[in-house]
Amino acid sequence: MRFRTFPKIPDLPISILGFGCMRLPVLDGDASRIDEEAATRLLHGAIEGGVNYVDTAYPYHGGESEPFVGRALRGGYRGRVQLATKCPTWMVEGEGDWERFLDEQLRRLETDRVDFYLLHALNGERWEMVKRFGGLRALGRALADRRIGYAGFSFHGSPDDFAQIIEGYDWDFCQIQLNLLDVDFQAGLAGLRLAASRKVGVIAMEPLRGGLLAAVQPEAVRAVWARGGRALSPAEWAWRWVWHHPEVVTALSGMNTEGQLRENLAVAVTATAGALSPMELDLAAQVRRYYLERMRVPCTTCGYCLPCPSGVSIPDVFSMLNTTAMFDSREATSRLYKGILVSRGSAADACIECGECEPKCPQAIPIPETLKEAHELLGA
Repeated sequence: MRFRTFPKIPDLPISILGFGCMRLPVLDGDASRIDEEAATRLLHGAIEGGVNYVDTAYPYHGGESEPFVGRALRGGYRGRVQLATKCPTWMVEGEGDWERFLDEQLRRLETDRVDFYLLHALNGERWEMVKRFGGLRALGRALADRRIGYAGFSFHGSPDDFAQIIEGYDWDFCQIQLNLLDVDFQAGLAGLRLAASRKVGVIAMEPLRGGLLAAVQPEAVRAVWARGGRALSPAEWAWRWVWHHPEVVTALSGMNTEGQLRENLAVAVTATAGALSPMELDLAAQVRRYYLERMRVPCTTCGYCLPCPSGVSIPDVFSMLNTTAMFDSREATSRLYKGILVSRGSAADACIECGECEPKCPQAIPIPETLKEAHELLGA
């Protein structure tokens, strides 16, 4: 495992591969029912492989991720990792909520300290709320009494929002969406460089864009990568692009199979900053153009839109829509859509357009409208 450090925390080595607890293996397709045996085996395997940064959040897996992590880190594993979780900013309604959520999270995680604590999913509107309700003062108190070790935020907003937030507090770190497709999306590469100029360490989320960049690639994409002369898997190209940037301290992977864990660990042993040649970076740009021209919806399957009151499996619908568009697989994907989602009553046609999901979406997707498009394509 290779390690990097945050600019303001130079004596703390952090594994370049972090374990994200948002996409753990589940039972019967129910995101709130974590397969604890399989998930614990994966987490322990990652730690044994050198991973020392574990990331969770209050709402992941229907609120079950934090309690799972607390249990899984028993038996000495807690002391081997830097533990990160996030305050659900959209649920804060007054000054007392900051303390209430942090105390609850400490209990759920079975710890007296969260090493890396983030204000979750900030954008311009939530940033104003943080300031109005004393969120920064609450962070200061938690740092002073050592309930948290370092203060940061995760980001889903505009570039202007990011600049305001990064300049508005003495952050230790931040977490942004970054992969070889999303160079100009939300904070993007410009935000990466701005954070570095402020000596704020960066954690990359969605490095494989919800797994799409690790899937079987179209022939056109395979042909592009082949010109690089290296027999790398799609996932390895995507990882190496992220870790090419020295400002990225660690990148989070929501691993849910042992195969994914083995592949990611293997890449993390050899990946270095600045390792891609100018020619390889140009190949990545060609791949980016190919996908962005075909992608129908910028969904990363984060699941923030869930639960849907009508039971629509929104991320699965959008994943199938993108798979159809990007991989020219309408017939096969339509069979899956009908066989799995339609049969369960969780397909796009169950949407009643209540609009509850739309404000929660970090990608600002017009969800009900896009669900209609998806059903017209996949349900025909």
